Order: sequence, then C-alpha cells, then structure tokens
Amino acid sequence: MPRELTSAYGARMNRHYSPIDRLLINFDQALRTVFGRPLVTGRADPSTSTDETSLSDTERQESARLMRINHTGEVCAQALYQGQALTARLENIRDSMEQAAQEENDHLAWCEQRVHALGSHTSVLNPLFYTGSFALGALAGMIGDKWSLGFVAETEHQVVIHLDEHLTRMAPHDHKSRAILEQMKVDELHHGTTALEAGGAELPSPVKQLMQAMSKVMTGTTYWV
Repeated sequence: MPRELTSAYGARMNRHYSPIDRLLINFDQALRTVFGRPLVTGRADPSTSTDETSLSDTERQESARLMRINHTGEVCAQALYQGQALTARLENIRDSMEQAAQEENDHLAWCEQRVHALGSHTSVLNPLFYTGSFALGALAGMIGDKWSLGFVAETEHQVVIHLDEHLTRMAPHDHKSRAILEQMKVDELHHGTTALEAGGAELPSPVKQLMQAMSKVMTGTTYWV
C-alpha cells in the first residue's frame, strides 16, 4: 500500500467528523469496496509465498467459486463494519470498527486477486449484499455498542466455520487459495475475540439463526453468480 494512503488513513482516524462527513466517507468507502480499490494495510498477500500448482478444470472452477463466496463475504463484512462505525455511540468502539474494516480490506483484495487468477469473476450481486449488510450494521450500532460488538463476534464466528468448510472442499494442492483462507481465519478469530473482550454481548439464538439463514442465501447465490 502506498505510504500516502497509510498516512491518509491514520490522519482520518485521528480526526473528528460530523454526521454528514461520516456519511460521505461511508459512501466513498462503499464505492471503493464494490467498484474500486479499498484502502488496505499493506500486508503481503499470503499466496505470494507459495507456488502455483496445476489444477484440473473442475478443481480450478471449484476454487474460483469458493473464493468468489469469500470475496462477497468480505464485501459484507466491510459493509457491516462501516455501518456499525457510522452509528456506534462510543468513540473507541467506532475507531475499533474502522480499523477492523481496513484489515478486512486486505482479505477483500486478496480474494479478488485470487478469483481473477483462477480465471473467474467476482459476484455481480455485491452491490446488493453491501447495501443489505450496511443497513444491518447500522441497525446493530443504533441498538447499542454491546450488541453491535456481539454482532461482530457472531459474524466472525460464522465466517470461521465457512472458511473451515471451504478448506475441506478445496483441492489440497491449491496452495495459493488455501494460504489466503488460512490467514483470513487467523484474522477473523482475532476480530471476534477482540469484539468480545471489548464488551460484546452474546446474541439471542433467534438472531444467530437469522444470520445463518442470510449467510446461506449469500453463499448459495454467489457460488454461481
């Protein structure tokens, strides 16, 4: 990541913005997430440390579809964090959400690059999923910070379950895709733990079940489109 982008993000984190400013920032972030290049932390893509291996057409197609799901999952995660940051009541919670959102951008970039390397495309439904996830995140933030953080923790918990499932479905010798998912898993676990330690409350079972149902809709559609 260029140094000026890192500096710009750091300066933004240390400034105080009006509600209108935050709306404009979130609009810019939405455009970057769905259509452009979101700001990243500058961490190296985990797949660059491994060699590309020969995959059959079936294996390549399966990896591409799974990585497309993960890319859309990161689009949703980005939207959730941005929505929660917009409505969070405590400044430290808002800053935490914004920092987590930037770290999720690493995953977004890695997944997109891998999908393209596998000869496929990201989901055409990403704008729809971003909008819905942003609304959910904003609603969670409005309800209260402890529930917002609990929402983050449960989201990350479910993401880790999906990552484990994808690792079992993906060809064992697709080392590049697997390296990305393994690092994502480490980061998601960290985000979930951080949310709980910051005071996140465990969500009621019906809410968890609703989140799981929505996740199935996302994975089921983006696998194909």
